[in-house]
Amino acid sequence: MDTSSYEIRVPGKLFIAGEYAVLEPEGECIVAAVNRYVYATGKVSGHNHVDLPQLGLSAITWEELDGKLLFSENAPKLRFIQNAITLCHQYVSAAGLKSVPFTLSIRSELDDVSGKKYGLGSSAAVVVAVIASVLHCHKEVGVKPTKELIYKLASIAHFMTQGNGSCADIAASTFGGWLHYSTFDPEWLLRNLQGDSNIYTLVHEKWPGLQLNSIVPPTDLLLCVGWTGSEMSTSKMIVKIRQLQEKKPHLFDKFINESIHSVSDMVNSFKNVNVNGALQSLKRNRLALQQLGYEANAKIETTKLEELIRIADCYGAGKTSGAGGGDCGIAFMDSPKNAEVVKNKWKLAQIEPLDLTVSMEGVCLMGKERLTND
Repeated sequence: MDTSSYEIRVPGKLFIAGEYAVLEPEGECIVAAVNRYVYATGKVSGHNHVDLPQLGLSAITWEELDGKLLFSENAPKLRFIQNAITLCHQYVSAAGLKSVPFTLSIRSELDDVSGKKYGLGSSAAVVVAVIASVLHCHKEVGVKPTKELIYKLASIAHFMTQGNGSCADIAASTFGGWLHYSTFDPEWLLRNLQGDSNIYTLVHEKWPGLQLNSIVPPTDLLLCVGWTGSEMSTSKMIVKIRQLQEKKPHLFDKFINESIHSVSDMVNSFKNVNVNGALQSLKRNRLALQQLGYEANAKIETTKLEELIRIADCYGAGKTSGAGGGDCGIAFMDSPKNAEVVKNKWKLAQIEPLDLTVSMEGVCLMGKERLTND
């Protein structure tokens, strides 16, 4: 068996449009992978061992007992990793194959070396990296890693840990590029996970509701990203939005309808190479989110994000990225000159422009063969 080391690279993500709406069955979003990465270095070994030095976790080991994996440590921040490894073990077993021990070390550049957290989907990228790495370790016993398999196993690991979410960040980190995405039916997945479904069967069948299509923006459309200097809590924001959905469903439904139309407009503008249409659709989605925040009493746009958007709108279009409440904002510009002006004005407003571009490849095995989509 090949015991040489390998390296998996996984990009981070940015939401472009469709936040919150994508959590609903009829919702959709646009998400993009970005060129900051999580790296996983591993190899088949004589024992199971994982290191995550940036999380303060090292020499985490595990062993199998009566079909279950027993880990040497059970820190809450390790839960995603434990579930990802456990799920891969279940998949290999359900495929009728033999698990092999391996070592794995994970490092991330999604956050700054100084400790700044930019909100680029670190947890999702780490789970994708772990899943891809474990599957690769089992290639010689018959596992065939594909991006679809990695996405589905990573999504299940996410649900095992959190029980909710669109998994759009997992899709971006797995497939790369610009994606037009609608999530799977979460109730269907949870029913299958709680029932007697075989993991192998579950990941190889069609998932109801899941739509994932690569899209290409006009070449003259430039994406700019600014960090506001503060972090946010997605879970707290979602609680407030859910309260609005329960108490004033007509307002929430109005938001969903407006978000769907703005995302559809953006997809069409990409197809028609319409830069101005892309700018207008981004503004439309921003207005829908702005109204949602007002109705839910949720500070989707902080003072810094409002300033980021105000500056961007003078030269193109801007909005929040992700749940809002901090982290990053984005802007569409139609020329390098306008992009440079906006970035300079952001700096004067104490907003940090991030040197990010869209990462087209998604999860990949460095220096070796490409992973196929399916």
